[in-house]
Amino acid sequence: MSEALKVEPRKTHGKRNARRMRRQGTIPVVLYGHGEKTLSLAVSADQLAAALRHGARVVDLDGAVKEKAFIRELQWDPFGIEVLHVDFTRVSADERVEIEVAIALRGESPGVKEGGHIDQTQHTVEIECLAIAIPEKLELKITGLGLDQSLRARDVELPSGVKLLTDPETVIVHCALPVEEKEEEAPTTEGAEPEIIGRKAEEGEEGAEEA
Repeated sequence: MSEALKVEPRKTHGKRNARRMRRQGTIPVVLYGHGEKTLSLAVSADQLAAALRHGARVVDLDGAVKEKAFIRELQWDPFGIEVLHVDFTRVSADERVEIEVAIALRGESPGVKEGGHIDQTQHTVEIECLAIAIPEKLELKITGLGLDQSLRARDVELPSGVKLLTDPETVIVHCALPVEEKEEEAPTTEGAEPEIIGRKAEEGEEGAEEA
């Protein structure tokens, strides 16, 4: 079931007006796609935050428009805390979209019991699926991952109707022994004559006296 967001028409534009809107608890958004007119709208910051917490990627817009929309892009503040702007695209129930989805590792790797370390080199894969059936995450079982072995994109579990777009041979995770860092040996000073500060100056003075 899609999250519902109430949207209102937005007549003002510009950074100053956008800041004013955010102080009042609303976020500026745009809605486009399907060859229809691009609309400038506003949505409640609290409603949007709740939808994002629930992992929503497709929402039902209500109020100024009644449409199903895909969250195409989120613009965050420099600290990644506050949403500044949202791009929505219109979607239909039977429309397929291309999107990156997070990968969650499941189970324990036998290679870890042999002293190995799990290194997940890829945290997302790109898939194609129905807009109304975007998985929140994809799972990858590592219960068969031994020492010095890897699992690839082709090993990720895909729900029915989901197509993998990432190269199937892309390494997602591997198990290997930790690399030990060699300690740098301190330079040896054995047998070296310590430098006596002022020796050259004294020698120079003696030479001058002899002259």
